[in-house]
Amino acid sequence: MRHNKKRGMKLGTDASHTKAMKKSLVTALLANDRIKTLESRAKAIRPDVDRVITWAKRGDLAARRLAIAKLGDKDLVAEVFDKAAQGMWAGRNGGYTRIMKLGRRKGDNAEVVIIEMVNEPVAKATSTVTKVEEAE
Repeated sequence: MRHNKKRGMKLGTDASHTKAMKKSLVTALLANDRIKTLESRAKAIRPDVDRVITWAKRGDLAARRLAIAKLGDKDLVAEVFDKAAQGMWAGRNGGYTRIMKLGRRKGDNAEVVIIEMVNEPVAKATSTVTKVEEAE
């Protein structure tokens, strides 16, 4: 029994509206690579985007069907799976999105952000030990 257990952020609406809003935001983000929204909404859709991209990296039929059920758009799912097959996120194990704050909205003082897909390859860490040894 689910006594007093919430799942995710409510975002000020009922459950069906929250689900529909998250679905449309995830679809818009995957289609456009960047959207402008509120900070709470961006943080709420981040796990959903990561999950869809992880399915795309898996690339099998079951993952494709899960992504279609999540997004509801076969063409967009095919596009995301093609990007994953080309190795767009090959070296990255999560963290596929970036949130940049823009400031506060004038009317209600809500925090507005840009959430975008991270397309740069993962940079390898440079060791500072070798630089110290070279100096000696």
